[in-house]
This record gives sequence, C-alpha cells and structure tokens, in this order.
Amino acid sequence: MLSLALCLVWGLTAPQVQAQAPRDRLVLGLPLEPPNLDPTSGAAAAVDEVVYANVFEGLTRLTQNGAVAPSLADTWEAAPDGLTWTFHLRRGVTFSDGSPFDASVAKFSLDRITAEGSTNAQKALFEPISNVEVIDPATIRIHLSRPVATLPYVLAWGDAVMVSPSSAATNAVTPIGTGPFRLQSWQRGSQLTLIRRDGYWGTPPRLNTVVFRFISDPTAAFAAVSAGDVDAFPNYPAPENVAQFQRDPRFRVVVGASEGKVILGINNTKAPFNDVRVRRALSYAIDRDALIQGAMFGFGQPIGSHYSRQAPGYVDLTGLYPHDPAKARQLLAEAGYPNGIDVTLRLPPRPYARRSGEVLISQLAQAGIRARIENLEWAQWLDQVFKRRQFDLTIVEHVEPMDYDIYGRKDYYFGYDSPAFDALLAQVNAAPDEPTRNRLLGDLQRRIAEDAVNGFLFQSSRIGVWKADVNGLWINGPIAANDVTGAYWTGAGAAGAATAERTGGTLPWGWISLIAGAALLAFVAWRFGAAWLLKKLGGHALTLLAATVVIFLLLQVVPGDPASYMMGLNASPESIAALRQQMGLEGSGLERYFAWLGDLLTGKFGTSYTYQVPVGGLIAERLAVSAPLALMATILSLAIALPIGVTAASRRGTAVDTGLIGVTQIGVALPNFWIAMLLILLFSVNLGWFSAGGFPGWSAGFWPAFKALILPAVALAAPQAAILARVLRTALLDTMNEDYVRTARAKGLSVNQALWRHALRNAWIPVLTILGLQFPFLLAGGIIIENVFSLPGLGRLVFQAITQRDLIVVQSVVVVLVFAVVLVSFLIDLAYLFADPRLRGRRA
Repeated sequence: MLSLALCLVWGLTAPQVQAQAPRDRLVLGLPLEPPNLDPTSGAAAAVDEVVYANVFEGLTRLTQNGAVAPSLADTWEAAPDGLTWTFHLRRGVTFSDGSPFDASVAKFSLDRITAEGSTNAQKALFEPISNVEVIDPATIRIHLSRPVATLPYVLAWGDAVMVSPSSAATNAVTPIGTGPFRLQSWQRGSQLTLIRRDGYWGTPPRLNTVVFRFISDPTAAFAAVSAGDVDAFPNYPAPENVAQFQRDPRFRVVVGASEGKVILGINNTKAPFNDVRVRRALSYAIDRDALIQGAMFGFGQPIGSHYSRQAPGYVDLTGLYPHDPAKARQLLAEAGYPNGIDVTLRLPPRPYARRSGEVLISQLAQAGIRARIENLEWAQWLDQVFKRRQFDLTIVEHVEPMDYDIYGRKDYYFGYDSPAFDALLAQVNAAPDEPTRNRLLGDLQRRIAEDAVNGFLFQSSRIGVWKADVNGLWINGPIAANDVTGAYWTGAGAAGAATAERTGGTLPWGWISLIAGAALLAFVAWRFGAAWLLKKLGGHALTLLAATVVIFLLLQVVPGDPASYMMGLNASPESIAALRQQMGLEGSGLERYFAWLGDLLTGKFGTSYTYQVPVGGLIAERLAVSAPLALMATILSLAIALPIGVTAASRRGTAVDTGLIGVTQIGVALPNFWIAMLLILLFSVNLGWFSAGGFPGWSAGFWPAFKALILPAVALAAPQAAILARVLRTALLDTMNEDYVRTARAKGLSVNQALWRHALRNAWIPVLTILGLQFPFLLAGGIIIENVFSLPGLGRLVFQAITQRDLIVVQSVVVVLVFAVVLVSFLIDLAYLFADPRLRGRRA
C-alpha cells in the first residue's frame, strides 16, 4: 500500500524547477516559537531570538562577543559615587510607525519596567533605579538607590528595550520598535516574517526579508536543513547529526559559546542536601567530560561554578571537584550515609536534560547515590520544581547572562541562603572600577563552588548550521538572540527556498461554509422532516453543553501555572502575580466558566494567554491547515482502499487476495511518522520535489499550499487506507452471502456484476462508520505528522497550548474538536439514510 501511495504522489507531482529566491531574503530555523513579541513583558528566550536588535533596540546593546556597545545612546558616563548615570541619546531616531524617540520615551520605557504591576521578568535587576530624569530631548539621567556597576550591561538586555508610549500595550502582537526591521506577518505555529523598514536611523541591513521558521522536532530540523528549506539554523537542536553536515560542502557548521549554563540543581533546603558534605559528594561523583561526550556528543565545555567562560572575571574552577567516586563515598559516610542515599532526579522535557539525566544516574550510582528519574513536562517542572521546590535533584539550563544574582534570592528554587555570598554580591554591585569588580566576581564564583550549591555541569555550545554562502550571523550567543542586521549572502548559489508571490484576497470561506450549512439543513428538513432534524440538533446541542462542563472541570485541576511558564525562570514573584491578575486567573472557577461559555456563544473564544490574540483567530488559522489535510487524507485513503477492498473481495482465496491482504497488514503495522520520514528522505532530501515541511499559507497561492500538504496527506492516509480496505473486503464478503445477492447470481449476474451492482452499496455502512471515526482523528490526531512536517495545524496548537498551560486555547480547541465529532456523526447519520433505504423506512 505504501508503494501505491508513493506512486500516487509520483503521478500527482512532476519535477519542479525551483525559482531562485532573491538574494536579500533569508530563512532561519528556530527550535522554539515565541509566545509573543514583547521582550519587556516576559522572560521567554524565544522572544529575544526574533526581535532583539532586529525590531527592538535598547540604550545599549551586546555584540556577539558579549561586549557592551552603543545603540540608541551613543555615549554615557557614571558619577564618581556610582549613583548617577547620564546617557546621551541619538537624534533623529523614529519608531517603525513614525513616532519619534527621545528622552521622554526613554524615561517612559524605564519607568514602565519598575512600575507597580509591571510584568517585566527582570524587574528585580532594575529595582535600584529610583528615578529617571529628562535633562533635554537627547539626555537622560538615571538615579540609583545603590551603585550598579553593570548598568550599561543590564540595559543591553532585551528586557530593557525602548518602547513607544503609543504602542507599548500592543507590542506583544504588533511590535513597534526602532530597529531596522518590522513585522510583516506571523503565521502562528509555522513562521514569522520580518521586512526591512524605511527611515531607519542606522546603517540599513542588506537583507530585505527574514523568515523565522519554527521547527521543534530535531528530525524535522535535520530534514529542513538537508532539503534546503531553511538557509540557516543558528541554534541547531540535534548535535547527533552535525557530523553529516560537516562532511557536506553545501553547509558550514560553526560552534560558538552560549550563555547556557547547565546545572544539576540541588534542593538545599531538604535533607540530606542541607549538608554541604552531601552536596560536595554529588560534585565529586560527576564526570563532566564523559557527560558532555555521552549526552551532548562532545558539544559543550565543563564549568565549575554558575558562570560562563567568556564573561568578565571568569575563574576556572573545574578542578575543584575532580571525578572521584571514592571521595564522594567518603563524604557521604562522614555525613552519616555509609550505605549511600536514594534520590529522585526530576527532569524537564528538553533533550539536553533527558540525555544528561540518563548519563548522570550511572555516574552517581558509582558513588552510592541511587537516582530515580521522573520526567516532567515543562509546565509541571515550573510548578512543582521551580515554584514549590518539590524535588531532590533536577537538571536545567540557565541562559541569562551574568545571572549570578539568583544565588542571593532566598525564595529561589534551590534555596541557597548564605550571608557571606550576600556580602560579596553587595560588594560586586558597589565595585568602583572594573579590576575590583572582576576580582570580587572571582571570589563570588569560588563561594558558590565551595558551598557546592549545585552541581555545575557544562556550558552549552551554540551550534549553527547554515548554507556555505550565508555570512554575518552570530556565532556566539552572549544573549538569546539572532541578530540578522549584519547578515548577507555571497557567491552565486541559491539563496534559500523560493517563495511564491502572494495572490489576491482569499475567498470568504466563513460565508461559504455558513451558506452551505444552511442549505444542507434546509434540504435535510425537507427530505427527512423538520421534527427529525430538530431532535438530532437538540441532542447534539446538549452533548456540546455537557462537554464544555467536563472540559472546563478537567482542565482547571491540571497542575501548572501559565503565568509562571510565560514569565520564565528568573521572574520575580511580583511579576508573576501581576501577570496572573492581568490574565484573569484570580476569579472563581464558576465565574471563569461562565465568562468562557459566553465567549463561546458569541464566537469570541476568549484571548490566548500565550499569544495574546483572540483564540478564534488562532483556531481559524490552524483549521485552514488541518481541515484540508484531513479532507485530502480521507479522499486519498478512499481512493486507495476502494480498489484494494473490491479486488480482494472479488478474488477471495486467490494469490491476489492474499497479496493484497499482506499489503494492508503492512500498512496497518507501519507507523505513519515512519512513512512520513521515508517520504521526506525520498521526495524532499533526495529528489527535491517537495519541501521537507512548513506551510506557506493559502494566500501564497493554491498550488504552493496544496503541494505542501501532499506528503503529509499520503503519510496520514496510508494506515487509514489499509484499515478501510480490510473493513470493506470483510463487509463485501459478508454481503455476498446475503439472499438477494445469491438471487442476483441465480438470474445470471457474474460475481463482479453482483458485487458492483448490489453488494457494494450495502457494504458501505461499516465503511462509513470507520470514516466517521477517522476524520476527527485526522483533524487533530495527526499531531505527530504535523511535527514531522512542521505544519501549523490544530494538533500542534493544542499540544503547545497544553505544555504552555494556555487553558483558554486548550478548552476552546477541545470544544471545536467535540463539535467536529458531533458534526461528522450527524453527517454519517445522513449518509446512512442515503446508503440504506431500509433505514429511511424505519425513520418514517
């Protein structure tokens, strides 16, 4: 059956000559999609990866080597006491909407960070700012409550970008910044497009268009790069196959330093880890080099404290705890655990954590530390580990630069409390000059390491894979960002995947669906009676109402705080509380249910916590992918199943029947994701006829959108076609034994004539039943296929919403799916009546 499907694709598709994309367009792959586009309202690193330096700019900025450079402020100086900083701003700067940038806007932006009710995730870093004074339109003076020697560095973070008072409230959806690019479109779940804007104050970028494609699955990322669907993957998520790209002259692999510090987090407030000897035993049990080789395929550098190797004042402390299981056992015995200890290692879902955990438990076992792994989803980890400290050990990556100050937070998840560290932190903040500060930073690193607050594992490498003629992208990652302002193409090779020109407006599908639905109901009422129709519709309406109650109750008791997830690791409790209030999570469950139900009845569905846009629009965008995909897969499965089922039934017991049954058995046994990967390797990577994933949108034209769904439809249809073919064969064989078929045969009809004229129509009932079960599954149950092909469908939407605890989206999508099941059931009931005249008689 797989061969039939491949032949069908071959027949539908001819080799296409790809148009050369313009040399000013770049397609970047990203493993994570940003929840919104406002870097000042949350700590999600994926936001900065899109907008930092491209759309938004701060008073200062970071270069890829981690140095502070001028941006909207060209110069600055500090007072001798360190309590006042004066910043001189560039003149003639405007936002992308034309509004001016000056000192009053800079004051607004900084005041907004520290204001009561601010949801800025790094609000605690800016707490020393007591007042921002406007000296003149091009000068501001920042007054501090205590010296902060790192103020220019902190102001270079994405959390401190400058925003316009007129657009600050809507930046999450429509970002307006002073950078050289502006948002053109955002196809949520698939890709985001930036275009170069006019009137930029600085040197304009060479690129006109930058497309960020969101590909979370490592296998899909490999396929997208291999097939040329993306021009560069700056933070490539699959180190296991980097060697293949290193051997391919079409690509360039670069390995830079990131700010990601992967640690073995220890609950310092819980016995036995409140004993420093036990924590040191954990450090002696760790073989960092073996961990990097086994879990990260050699990509990474050992660290001995919570500090990146390229940061100023770095001290190499990796030799403080050499791998020594015997020393670890000795320390455990001294702490009163001669027989070792049993611990639980709770891991978030990222691959680095899961792979590191598997390697680490064998190392800990050699020292008598028996660890049991518990895998958590990210929202569960945030709720149970980060928020409630319900853990012994965990593995997590901290990506914020210079984030040593978290060890001074008494409420932080690992529970470290040291007056000596607090004193050192105060001295670092008050350091009068750079040499003094670097010396104190060294003392601070030693204090953290000597107290073995956590097990410090490795600093992540930033692996970049891009086409050989792509230049100017960041190699190092001093901050979670993809600065494309200096990117450009060289050489004469193809510059990325070709794009189709946008056609005119799309058809009014909403009105078409409404008119078609009304016409269908009118016909059903005329054909089968209004009483029957009202009875059916009333029963389905009650089903939907009951489903809303069940769905709401189930989802409201699921653990996980969406506000904590959205704000990120280092968010302050005040910021999280402010966001909870803003998201409406403070009301009673009954109030929230009726508010949600009211939105459903009015078609609004509420507002997504994550994307901060109406949920109805999100669902409509995803249905525009999932509904045609499900329909194509259904039609394709019928086109395959019908000839197989009929041929097998008409030749029962022959070699043809046996062979077709074997083919369908293979189709049932093969996982659809495996079929999908075979299709990608054959038609995308080797032949280049299709892209390896992604969806250009129907606005790009019918053929490009339809073509993007062909391979996913084949992968979805293959197993379903096998099931339908077997059901149809069995139903036909049963029907062929009926009296009326034997009578037809007795009148002189051949087996095939009797089968096609009489048996086939009556064998449709079980086939229709299976179709009714398959279509809702194809609509949202194909999430694996959507991940493999990076399609922004309904399945991926609900999966992302679950992991992000976006309850409004989850509730609304499930209601839509229940509605789809009810609608399909209604249509199948109608099909029964048309297929079997006996049912029409019973209804009458």
